[in-house]
Amino acid sequence: MEGVREWMAGKREEMLSLLSTMVSMETPSTDKDLLDGFAEWLADTVERLTGISARIIRLGNSGNAVLCGDGKDLLLNHYDTVWPKGTIGKRPFRTDGRFAYGPGVFDMKAGMVQCLYAMQFAAEHGGSFVSLFTGDEEVGSTESRPIIEDLASRSSRVFVMEPSQDGKIKTSRKGVGDYTVTFRGRAAHAGLEPEKGVNAIDEMARAVLFLHSLSDTARGTTVSVNVASGGTRSNVIADWAQVQVDVRVWTLSEAERVDGQIRSMRPHNPGATIEVSGGINRPPMERTRATVELFEEARRAARTLGIDLQECAVGGGSDGNFCSAMGKPVLDGMGAVGSGAHAESEVVSVDEMPLRAALLAALISPP
Repeated sequence: MEGVREWMAGKREEMLSLLSTMVSMETPSTDKDLLDGFAEWLADTVERLTGISARIIRLGNSGNAVLCGDGKDLLLNHYDTVWPKGTIGKRPFRTDGRFAYGPGVFDMKAGMVQCLYAMQFAAEHGGSFVSLFTGDEEVGSTESRPIIEDLASRSSRVFVMEPSQDGKIKTSRKGVGDYTVTFRGRAAHAGLEPEKGVNAIDEMARAVLFLHSLSDTARGTTVSVNVASGGTRSNVIADWAQVQVDVRVWTLSEAERVDGQIRSMRPHNPGATIEVSGGINRPPMERTRATVELFEEARRAARTLGIDLQECAVGGGSDGNFCSAMGKPVLDGMGAVGSGAHAESEVVSVDEMPLRAALLAALISPP
């Protein structure tokens, strides 16, 4: 352990330089040209740093994925960020020596840098792993999910390079659902013959109350209507309305309960209709015995590196959720130590980067 710690300490300035390059290359989830350009650069960087061949998996709408290695430990990364093109001009990468700032630095380009150097160490010391870098995690992993699940099915353990939660490893995450509910009624003049109309907004209002009633504080289940729209003019009975619904659950059984309730909604007025699309797009990442055992292994390794590793549970989902649902032990939050995911205050601790890279390298390298 002392050897890997010293090795990583010697890479600190290289890691910071690579992080600067990564952050300065913008990768918004919705810009395929920028994403694909980054993927080409990343594949070259993987081969330069590790000596391992990298393959680009071409995708239709999302950024292309980059895959390398053939071991049993799966390392998951995503390179897309929530920040639109042009953000780097307003908030360029900067560092004061102790901390680094910039769009995507915490979520999750610092984690990618740590992963690359852990891969370099492991490759030089007989480690075995397979690494995937995707470009659509922030928008639901629609195209990369089959790739992730295929790799997970052939892997023994999964390490997700998402940022930590205050330095803590995430051993459970809520499942995430995203629904669109559309209400259709019948238009009519609001003053001359309102009785001939069927008000879709009335249906929507009733449904919102029902949807919120599905939340269960004791079980940690939340159902939130966060976007609503409908109607055309104030003097026309609304013939259309729509809401977007966010669902968060700790367990698969709660996901099934909420999903069933949402899909069973019926209109109050028989002249109206309700259409439901979407669903649970990330199953819960439950804290299983296998994950607890993997965390304890990581905790022992961390202790020898001088890290007091702790675990936590969080409400947001990640690609680790897919792997956990397949029965694989998953440690998430193996990436950067810092704060401000999806916020302009995004920051990472530079000193922690070599330490966290050393931890991952220790776990995927032979004793």
